[in-house]
Amino acid sequence: MNPVTYIFHHLRWLIRGVQVFALVGRSGTGKSFRAMLLAEKYNIELLVDDGLLIRDQKIIAGKSAKKEKAYLGAIKTALFNDDAHARQVKSALKNEDFKSILIIGTSVGMVERISRRLDLPQPHRIINIEDIATEQEIDQAMNARKTEGKHIIPVPAFEVKQNYPHLIYETIKIFLEKRFFRKNQQNVFEKTVVRPEFSKRGSLSISESALSQMVIHCVREYDSVLQIEKVVVKKDVKSYILEIHLKVTFGTKLTNAIPALQNYIIDSIENFTGISLSKVDIIIAKVDT
Repeated sequence: MNPVTYIFHHLRWLIRGVQVFALVGRSGTGKSFRAMLLAEKYNIELLVDDGLLIRDQKIIAGKSAKKEKAYLGAIKTALFNDDAHARQVKSALKNEDFKSILIIGTSVGMVERISRRLDLPQPHRIINIEDIATEQEIDQAMNARKTEGKHIIPVPAFEVKQNYPHLIYETIKIFLEKRFFRKNQQNVFEKTVVRPEFSKRGSLSISESALSQMVIHCVREYDSVLQIEKVVVKKDVKSYILEIHLKVTFGTKLTNAIPALQNYIIDSIENFTGISLSKVDIIIAKVDT
């Protein structure tokens, strides 16, 4: 889409008073589960999650990334890369009466890209999963993803079954007290736990050499000034640990650059390979004067 057209769409949503929220967190940290609670708290009417447009726990439009047989196919679906897929959801958005929408993604870059693909304004508020879930809850969610291949779709099981009958695994109800009524009245939400095809094909491994090349590419793409001395790859039971030794020029500001680089490497490699990185250590091994 050209910039003028995008600005036109952006202004149209702003005139309608539409606000875009974003929930960001690494794969398997429990975002889809927490999205319903977040929507209840901020009165958010629509959810965009893994290729689906959801309202009141019903699938309005889109197709689920969970039905894809390959991990990379799931990523493309979640990003609305297919023009027909994007058009269908954009058409549904035009017909929906709403003031707020929540986009779920693994990184800020991902939710911003989804916003552009759906002609929505960029998120005005970004919420990290760490802001609404404890470290223990995140660890439990990631363990369920890694060991059992469990994924969440934030709609009741019958909604999923109508569209994707082979994805049904189990459904769980969540009870929340309504904030503006009597305490004995409750909202009831349901989530459906599924095992997609791409999570049933065994574990994925990658050679140290290939992973090192990916790291080198990520660092160069992030900041060409940074130079890599060496990359050490360690294999954990279910994930990989990276140790990256850098050479920098004296005077280079690293205060914000290093944490941002760590996140960039994690998001890039996990999104495009399907492997899990449990730790990325960056070491300044040499300073050139």
